[in-house]
Amino acid sequence: MTSTSPPAAGHAAQSNYYRPSRTMRALRFGLTTSQRFWPALAVRAAYRVFGTPLPPKWLYRGQGPGAEWRREDWSFEEASVGIYHLAAQDSGAESAPVVLLVHGWGGHAGQMLPLAQAVAAAGLRPVLLELPAHGRSAGTMSNSPQFARAIAYVAARLAADGHALRAAVAHSLGANGLALAAARGLPAERLVLLAPPASPREYTRYFAHTFGLSEATRLAMQRRFESREGVLMPQLEPAAVGPRIAQPTLIVHDRDDRVNRFADAQAYRDAIRGAQLVATQGWGHRRILKEAEVLTQVARFVAQR
Repeated sequence: MTSTSPPAAGHAAQSNYYRPSRTMRALRFGLTTSQRFWPALAVRAAYRVFGTPLPPKWLYRGQGPGAEWRREDWSFEEASVGIYHLAAQDSGAESAPVVLLVHGWGGHAGQMLPLAQAVAAAGLRPVLLELPAHGRSAGTMSNSPQFARAIAYVAARLAADGHALRAAVAHSLGANGLALAAARGLPAERLVLLAPPASPREYTRYFAHTFGLSEATRLAMQRRFESREGVLMPQLEPAAVGPRIAQPTLIVHDRDDRVNRFADAQAYRDAIRGAQLVATQGWGHRRILKEAEVLTQVARFVAQR
């Protein structure tokens, strides 16, 4: 089942991802000026801004999971990914099933720490993934198709090292990437999507609205994205990926989420056979990553056989 798409202005009114600031005003001025005098440059610049995680990753370099976590850096494409293992489990839990935990756009691995602790308490082995261009990982740009490739690559390397992937849990755009990876055959027994966005194509409309871009510029930016990634944006939406997801799937989304609409979670629920949707209230987009009720439900779900 597909969900209807809101007009760009309506989506923009709901979302507060690009909050007003001097940086945002400067970017808007630069993009609208180049759009007027040099349209081709405006498209290239818009594509770069759209693919650059905000806030900038250097703000989070000191906010990793902590000294009790061992980090590995793996080269990936023209960037890298960071992998965090709980040091206390290095000797005693090699055989414990792995739960891969993935942050969202503009986030970092440390945001998944409360969930990782809940997973460890359930007797499983949490592994935190820090995506390209985020946290301490190399790279300056990324997007949801690259997220999907990174998740699949890390899962494959973990499997090659003898670690069975019990579940994958991802937040926000990481959940969109996880859904795409699962549709392509990710060998995880269970999936958890936390506050997932349904439509990157609709997000380009919000982006264009925020930065004063014309529909012609927005569409050219979308075409640039699609040609470089080898995938059309509609192929990233729930109606396209959901029917190809076979794993039991839990979706958690707050009704007061101001970044991704609650309707996005409903679209995934309707597209994935048997998916469960847990609706929360009053926690917004990021607090669900540390609320005890969510931690308990996610840990219980991934521990099921």
